[in-house]
Amino acid sequence: MDEVGTEVPKRGSLPISKATQVSGVKVQLEMHALWKQFDQLGTEMIVTKAGRRMFPTFQVQISGMDPAAEYVLLMDFVPVDDKRYRYAFHSSSWLAAGRADVVAPSRMHFHPDSPACGAQWMKQTVSFDTLKLTNNLLDDNGHMILNSMHRYQPRFHVVYVDSSPNSQSNAFRNFCSFSFPETRFIAVTAYQNHRITQLKIASNPFAKGFRTSDPQDQSVWCPPEGRAQPLITKPGKQRSWGPNASTRDPDPASLLVEQGGLYHCCKESVGLTVERKDGQGILAPPSFLPISSCWDCPGSSSEGTSLSQQRKSN
Repeated sequence: MDEVGTEVPKRGSLPISKATQVSGVKVQLEMHALWKQFDQLGTEMIVTKAGRRMFPTFQVQISGMDPAAEYVLLMDFVPVDDKRYRYAFHSSSWLAAGRADVVAPSRMHFHPDSPACGAQWMKQTVSFDTLKLTNNLLDDNGHMILNSMHRYQPRFHVVYVDSSPNSQSNAFRNFCSFSFPETRFIAVTAYQNHRITQLKIASNPFAKGFRTSDPQDQSVWCPPEGRAQPLITKPGKQRSWGPNASTRDPDPASLLVEQGGLYHCCKESVGLTVERKDGQGILAPPSFLPISSCWDCPGSSSEGTSLSQQRKSN
């Protein structure tokens, strides 16, 4: 997706004329090279009852906004297909294992800095580092609810805040949506592919403590789930758990893979302060998957609830 495409109008409808505030918006995926690495292996994202952050973090650079207009940025996740998957260890591949479970409740994640003017959004990289994934159907923390062992596509939406009296009737003209195929992933409660575990440890800046101290040793290991203290590694000392743990270096073979985001120590809200790290991103055309959508307007993939109703429900 190195070219900018056009939005797909609703089937059977006339082409949609978007508002000038969104018609020229372009979105570039940050850390594109890293996302491609994960995608080639089959990206996995941890879901837990308490909620777990994504890695790689979904970050984008936006251009083409009206600097003076206000926008709301949000994300959702839609199933890629109607299948449930299982990991075949003998072939190191994902296989379809029947029909999908009942679709989890649909939610939207609003960027915490929304609404903000276009100049602010375009000034720096937009990071959704506070977004968390959960498999708890009764979650009341606003996390994104996903079914484990199902494949999902993240979608990014730009909504122009229209203050005109008839804004509701023109809601379909005031937003555009973007998706990046390389950001698709399978939701899991524990990493299945050991190469995904290795790549996450090698590329996650918050996972330095999980890397081997021997540069010649390519093996990696993670602490078991449920540990209250993060792994502590200091110069001249062996790995230990917490301040009072034994200094004996544990056997990596006896440790389970940590079922999560490798103890992310990031702040709750970084907002737009993250600097751009990868200039090799790509421009994604706005598009809609042929799956149930939250948009109740021409131009979306299917009918659903309106944006205003969706925002109130969240």
